[in-house]
Amino acid sequence: MNKTININLGGIFFHIDEVAYQKLKFYLDAIKRSLSDDPQGRDEILNDIEHRIGELLSERVKDERQVVNENNIDEITKIMGKPEDYLIDEEIFEDEPTYRSRSNSKKLFRDSEDKFLGGVCSGLAHYVGMDTIWMRIIWLVLLFGFGIGFLIYPILWILIPVAETTAEKLQMKGEPVNISNIEKKIREEFEGVTSRVKEGVNDVTNKVKSSEFKNKTKSGIQELVDTLGKIILAILNIFGKFIGAILIFTATVTLIALIIGAFSLGGIEILGFGEEFVHYPPFFFDSILPHWLLIIFGFIAVSIPFVILFMLGLKILSNNVKSFSTTTKLSLLGIWIISLFGLGIAGANLATRTAYDGVQNQTEELSLIATDTLKVKMVGNDNLSNKKELRRRYNSETVYDNDIQKLYSTRINVDIKFTDKVNAFIKIRKESEGKNRLNANNDAEALEYQFNLNDKNLELNGYFLSGFKNKFKNQLIDITIYLPINSFIYLDNSTRTFLKGVENIHEIYDRDMPKHLYKMTENGLECLDCDSSIFGNSYKRGNEHFNLNIDRNGVKIKVKDRDGSAEIKLDKNGLIIH
Repeated sequence: MNKTININLGGIFFHIDEVAYQKLKFYLDAIKRSLSDDPQGRDEILNDIEHRIGELLSERVKDERQVVNENNIDEITKIMGKPEDYLIDEEIFEDEPTYRSRSNSKKLFRDSEDKFLGGVCSGLAHYVGMDTIWMRIIWLVLLFGFGIGFLIYPILWILIPVAETTAEKLQMKGEPVNISNIEKKIREEFEGVTSRVKEGVNDVTNKVKSSEFKNKTKSGIQELVDTLGKIILAILNIFGKFIGAILIFTATVTLIALIIGAFSLGGIEILGFGEEFVHYPPFFFDSILPHWLLIIFGFIAVSIPFVILFMLGLKILSNNVKSFSTTTKLSLLGIWIISLFGLGIAGANLATRTAYDGVQNQTEELSLIATDTLKVKMVGNDNLSNKKELRRRYNSETVYDNDIQKLYSTRINVDIKFTDKVNAFIKIRKESEGKNRLNANNDAEALEYQFNLNDKNLELNGYFLSGFKNKFKNQLIDITIYLPINSFIYLDNSTRTFLKGVENIHEIYDRDMPKHLYKMTENGLECLDCDSSIFGNSYKRGNEHFNLNIDRNGVKIKVKDRDGSAEIKLDKNGLIIH
């Protein structure tokens, strides 16, 4: 029968038999003797060791009525290890094996000694085995890039405990929780405290020796000002850290995008793939510099400033980050200036290639006289274009015509005007830009455009083709149909987006004019089958002898003959006769 003893170990209550108690007491006394020559922090070391032993025993004692026995103490001493000067009664430990520390697995804690907000990032960094600064960068990406960090970080802050005891700090870093490590950790903390105390004493001593300290004690107002200054400095420091985080995030996202873009534009060709996998900007092909060199220049010109911003953000967040050497700085500056110079040359070359406007006019007579009805329709080419709908667009499409890469553009304007000639005719005006007048005119003339008149049915191509290198030369085609007076024209629905500024006496919008029949008058087209709901705000009709004008200001009638003229005006002021 063994006698049991009640003990309090590290704040935890245990029932322990007498033999186990004596073995535990001898073990703790041996540890105490090993620290007796150096009393610095001895009590704190013993307290942490007792806390650790209490934690280990509580893991083995599942019931509060369970008694701690000798085997439990043996297991604990094996885990905790044996001091080098372990001097205890050999009779108790004569059958014991040599004590060895057992490495514990890492546990997740918040690091209160290296924290920016709550120590979550530093604790996670210890757990996964990476530098704290990179863990913080990852969280910045999660916070500002995806937004989920704003929800996860506070939850981890609440759930993850802070490492308070020495044992917990060792477990956080994955170090064995044994006597030697606990003693080492506590001595390091004491050395740090001692160093800070010495620095504080020296600082106070210097102030005492200085003449400023010999003045009168600061007044209450001065202390208040100093306190406010410290608060402002703390706020500015936090704001500076926030700015540094934003710089790192912005620079990281931009550099990743640049790397992906550079690979997409340049890497695919280097790997030997065809142009079907990548489309280069067309002005690359007409530049005096190779397009691969322009890609490199563009990448360098944009990436180097963001690399500098990235390093600046790191410097703001951590003082341990080293700056670039002078040689590196000068090298980056030189490369950056060279890339800017190369892009400047390409830009100047692009500007000169569009410095002049060129025009080429083409006029052809239509077999159409007064009283004839002309039907106008726009047609596309489904074999070339992938667009489902034919409409005027300001951007061009890359197509292949007989295996030749070309630009497919629908930038065409159609207008209808009156002519005093007997027969109708069509005028096609082609426009382009070039590095000189001759070059611009030649480019305009080279635009491929066709139309077809078949028995009063005029089919106009709703597109034109151009060389692939001419994308930025502002090319377009203006088509004007001239009709004699009293001739008729029907506009197909396909002309809806191509009509531009067509003059008519009803002031109907261009988009409302298709699918109606019109008659040409001296004042423009007159709709013969339109509903009045599409009419504009005014109505004009007349000739040299009679003129009728109805608009928002009222009605105005003007009559003129060889004996004189008369004018009647009806508006909000009443009826006026001249």
